[in-house]
Amino acid sequence: MDDTYSDTDFVSPPVLDQTRLEQLSEANREHVGELDAELHRLWGLGRNIILAWTPAGKGVRVLVIPHYILGEMAARTKGESPDSLQFVDEVIAGHTLTDEEGFDTIAKYFGYEPRLIELGFTPCIDLRADLVEAVVRRYSISYIRNGAVALFDIVGFSLYSPLEQVTQLNSLAYSVNASFSKMLAKDLDIQFARSTTGDGFYIWNRDRSIESNVNLYHLMHLVLADNAIARSKGKANTTPRLRSCFHVGPHYEFFQSEGLSPTVYSYIVGDVTIELARMIDQALPGQILVGDFHVDMREADTGEIKPIGTPEFIERTRQSLSNLEGMVLSGENVESIQCYLTGDRLDSGKFGIKRYILRDKHGLRRKVYNAKVNIYRSGGSPIYLGFQSNDLNGFVYESEEYV
Repeated sequence: MDDTYSDTDFVSPPVLDQTRLEQLSEANREHVGELDAELHRLWGLGRNIILAWTPAGKGVRVLVIPHYILGEMAARTKGESPDSLQFVDEVIAGHTLTDEEGFDTIAKYFGYEPRLIELGFTPCIDLRADLVEAVVRRYSISYIRNGAVALFDIVGFSLYSPLEQVTQLNSLAYSVNASFSKMLAKDLDIQFARSTTGDGFYIWNRDRSIESNVNLYHLMHLVLADNAIARSKGKANTTPRLRSCFHVGPHYEFFQSEGLSPTVYSYIVGDVTIELARMIDQALPGQILVGDFHVDMREADTGEIKPIGTPEFIERTRQSLSNLEGMVLSGENVESIQCYLTGDRLDSGKFGIKRYILRDKHGLRRKVYNAKVNIYRSGGSPIYLGFQSNDLNGFVYESEEYV
């Protein structure tokens, strides 16, 4: 396998929900339905996954393996050479579509005989490759090496009555949907996805372009802004108070079973969600935490792609915040949004960003930054989200350092 692959080389296939299906031609809908029926049969009610496929005339060859094989391989590689798991991650980090040679290599590695699905149409000709990929992906699993995820958590959720909980979750879901709609109206590329945590949501961007992580951070700003404006107008307990975290890291994306079929919408699990869950446990009500990460970004002057750390990433997002100016959120016009990592003025006169070292209940350490978001409205007073460094009473951390 080619170990030079980058997430940014990958173009995510469309999500074939009911709206997308209705936009297809009648012939394409029939082709999608035929392929889906064949894959569903091989899927075996969730026992198997489709690891790879390649076109074969009027049909496709698919590699079908039991889902537990991947877990067994991960267990075997703990404390040993990670080559096997690395190969698996390389296989599922890109498209499930491979050329014939690559497909045979994968099949030989796993030791499973490929299956031939005969169809009444020619895949990649009568039905575009990205649409075939979208159908197959519902029965597969994907690995994202370095993708951004935001976590929104409703403060004091368990203390509310069930009806109040429903109301607050619906309010947060509306803020997410409204913010997503505003970004689409600004032609900002984002393939928004979310899954519930019970008292909040994980939000991520299925697009894996260089700009995808920045766009997700902007979506986070808009969600917080819409929620804050709604809270300033709403009655008690109808709009949630949030704490939120943002981090970039590896994770797996998959489709769970719902009844006898896989869901249309995906779920994620991995290092990044584990880190976010532990960060949010230590966040104060109303606080915004950002993880310590490195992510690939494009240099504006040379076009070169290089990894940058969290402070520079946040600075890059500040430079593109003008894209969000003039949006209407919760009925109010937003003149501008500002975001920054907090810290202190140093003796040298320079501003030092503080990085906090946290220790969780398992004794594990992680580094985080405290973030602020300021929302300036037309005809209204500013809304300030998050806390300054000197307002973090009750925020428990082991130590701090300046970066």
